[in-house]
Amino acid sequence: MFPRIVFMGSPGFAVPSLQALASHYPPVGVVTQPDQPAGRGRILTPPPVKILAEELGIPVIQPKRLREPGAMEQLADWQPDLIVVAAFGQILRPDVLGLPSLGCINVHASLLPRWRGAAPIQAAILHGDQQTGITIMKMDAGVDTGPILSQRNINIQPDDTAGILAERLAETGAQLLIDTLPGYLNGAIRPQAQEDAQATYAPMLSKLDGLLDFTQAAQVLKRKVHAFNPWPGAFTYINAEIFKIHRASALEAGLKNFSAEEIGRRTRWNGMPAIVCGDARLLILDLVQPAGKKAVAGKVYLQGARNWDELR
Repeated sequence: MFPRIVFMGSPGFAVPSLQALASHYPPVGVVTQPDQPAGRGRILTPPPVKILAEELGIPVIQPKRLREPGAMEQLADWQPDLIVVAAFGQILRPDVLGLPSLGCINVHASLLPRWRGAAPIQAAILHGDQQTGITIMKMDAGVDTGPILSQRNINIQPDDTAGILAERLAETGAQLLIDTLPGYLNGAIRPQAQEDAQATYAPMLSKLDGLLDFTQAAQVLKRKVHAFNPWPGAFTYINAEIFKIHRASALEAGLKNFSAEEIGRRTRWNGMPAIVCGDARLLILDLVQPAGKKAVAGKVYLQGARNWDELR
């Protein structure tokens, strides 16, 4: 007999977990975030999890907050034995955590206790981690503090952006979820407490986090560009307009000695736009997006920006 499972998730990261769950333990219901305006036309757009749930014929609710009476009534009516969470976007209150007899488990995109919090994928790239992974954990009232059921490592590649890494982690998380559930449901897997002394925290990001400070080292800025792709996006200002940088690389050798006065100066390197950084190295701009235009390769942009070295 299948357990009665409710799935909670919203963005693309959660879609593989819902798809895998539906193939092995069909959920009785899905909870996701409300539709949100998106794109230049600000068209009301459903979260990816809602789209998949409707394709699968699974009932969906979209409360702004789980404390809404209608949301709690529907959860109770579904009578879940277990709630599975993947990037839901809301903190679960004690009354939700205590509702299913088997508790709530979460598909978290880091190797806990490293990178608890809202932005673990970005934090791993930003801090130069060589590995990250997925943790399946039993949720408690804290933020990603609950005991661990299982973990699986993956390597972070040098050119990984947060978007690319999230896709790999989403697939890894879906597979680990399905691999973990049988042992958890039959009691063979016992939750293991996290080592709180080893915990690090990945706070929620804001749009302004993407503003690059060229007094920092080139390698630090390269990691920022990739960590913040696709959101919040790395950028600087040119002629008081936002200039987005989607991909970059740090040139570590073969440079002349730049002076402190040249930090932030725009220059060229092998036909590519570059900016002098605080460690006297260059940040090479591999993929850029000027204000009001589409993203283009740095070399292509430079062909039409002959005054690149003179821009302010």
